[in-house]
Amino acid sequence: MIGIDPHDGADLIDVDGAVDRVLALRAEWLPRLETEQVSLDEIAGRTLAEPISAPIDVPAQSHATMDGFAFDATDEYPLEVVETPVFPEDEPAALEAGTAVRIATGSPLPPSANAVLKREKATVENGQLTGPDLEPGTYVYERGSNVAEGEALFDAGDRLGAKDALLLGDLEIETVPVTKRLSVGLLATGTEIHEGRHRDLDSPMLAGLVRSWGHEATYEGSVPDIDDRVEERIAELADEYDVVITTGGTSVGDKDYVIRSLDALGNVLFHRVRLRPGKPIAVAELPDHDAVAFAIPGKPIGAHLVTSLVARPFFIGETTLPTVAAQMARDVDISTAGFTYGIPVTLEDGVAMPLGHVDSPLSIYEETFDPSVLSSSTRASQADGIVITTDGVTADEQVRVVPYPVLER
Repeated sequence: MIGIDPHDGADLIDVDGAVDRVLALRAEWLPRLETEQVSLDEIAGRTLAEPISAPIDVPAQSHATMDGFAFDATDEYPLEVVETPVFPEDEPAALEAGTAVRIATGSPLPPSANAVLKREKATVENGQLTGPDLEPGTYVYERGSNVAEGEALFDAGDRLGAKDALLLGDLEIETVPVTKRLSVGLLATGTEIHEGRHRDLDSPMLAGLVRSWGHEATYEGSVPDIDDRVEERIAELADEYDVVITTGGTSVGDKDYVIRSLDALGNVLFHRVRLRPGKPIAVAELPDHDAVAFAIPGKPIGAHLVTSLVARPFFIGETTLPTVAAQMARDVDISTAGFTYGIPVTLEDGVAMPLGHVDSPLSIYEETFDPSVLSSSTRASQADGIVITTDGVTADEQVRVVPYPVLER
């Protein structure tokens, strides 16, 4: 799209704007991916390549949901009970007007029958059935009432879950077309990591996120902070993988070469979002390499947050984040308006304690949230979830907490 000066702050965008661009990139990218057929026991976490409509009615026949008597509810009592009862394995013949038949739960209704009288409500004397009047459909699982033939059920791009095997199996679908898993190459940048003086904390975490989102991740080592080495290594990985994820080197320091490399190799869609911690993320498309790149900041807690909020939609196509209600345990102020803040919290008995507050096991700040220090504090990974807010939060205020497992699926 545009070349970006990494020292120019004009490209800073809000989280929603960043996610919109990521989703647009995903929509452009999905059709390029090869597809494959997978069986229903393998669909969890996979992305549909084509829409699916119901090939049949479900149920294919109307069934009884109670033991009793099947008949046409528009007929009047008494009704003559025919001799042969109906069981689930039967294919019953049509009922004549004025007749009823004993029927077991789960059995197909005879043609022309449209209601079932529960056995305990029925009276049979001398082969004649009487009972309360019924409306058509009483105790009947009607044909096509679950799914009607031709009904649109799934769109291309939908991410399937294990539960979707229930409906697909009921539709007698054996396999579904899905896009192949994205291949992701992970590259740590930084001379201190490359020389072994600092441990690479981010790559194992990012590999786990990618895999939890249903894709394949491979750690490809590290590269020192040398301009041409960074660009060369990103280019090599972009030729091999669908997605390259780098860590570190995304700020505006003299040795932060990642953004400059991405700009040289392709189109940087944005650099830096209004999120704390995790601000200096960048996303780029590399058309000459047929790849996408995510440049993730090096501080581990910020790296996890920004990847989960901004990169996750590219991999799964979803942005909704289920939350649980809680009561905030302490006041937490924010230092700069106009940013989205992710406040890690622990949960106990419906109370959210900000992990990082001086009253929590991780003592970083007393009143004003400190994203810079928190972003490096790996103890914060023991939080149960995050409160996402653009404003300060007061003690006893009702908040919505995004549990961490939500971000990792």
